[in-house]
Amino acid sequence: MNSIGRFLKTTILGGLFVLLPLLLLFLLLAEALNLVVALATPIADLFPKGTFDQVNFPVLIALVLILAVSFLLGLAMLSEKGKRLGGWLEGKVLGRLPAYNFLKRLTAGFEGDRGGKGFRPALLHSSEGVREIVYVIEEHGNKQLTVLVPWAPTPFAGSVKIVTRDQVEMLEASMGDTIMVLSHLGTGARDLLGKGGSRQGSASGFS
Repeated sequence: MNSIGRFLKTTILGGLFVLLPLLLLFLLLAEALNLVVALATPIADLFPKGTFDQVNFPVLIALVLILAVSFLLGLAMLSEKGKRLGGWLEGKVLGRLPAYNFLKRLTAGFEGDRGGKGFRPALLHSSEGVREIVYVIEEHGNKQLTVLVPWAPTPFAGSVKIVTRDQVEMLEASMGDTIMVLSHLGTGARDLLGKGGSRQGSASGFS
């Protein structure tokens, strides 16, 4: 019996403290790689049809495309003419790419943007009293918001919902802190709940 008990204890410890964290890490890495490919897909669509049909390493190509576009945009910001060109490029080409707009808003959220351009973490209140961690994506202008309800532990996968503004409580927490809590299956949520704001009108400023 003692041998069986030791076997079960060893198995449980190995599963909880070794296998489970490794599986979660694998899921997070797979989600990040899928996100990289998704972000690069609209850029690849600008090339002639069939250019990337025979690619064996899509993640590597996606990284190269994203870095190349980032480098070109950086060059465009080095001079006044470059800034004008960058503005035109963003308005006419990049601004029409959903992935670019997503990345721009996500980056603004990480930078703590409070001007309404970036994603912002919040709590979604249900009629049953349940609160869910969400990202406010945009405001419609008619007291309605688009929010993403992420699925832990993959913080960038989830369901999109249209909710009324009075259901949403904005958080003063950063996107980084919020993503960390979701990635750790809710560990640290208590600290996020201490960073709440008002629900009524708290999401104003989104464009």
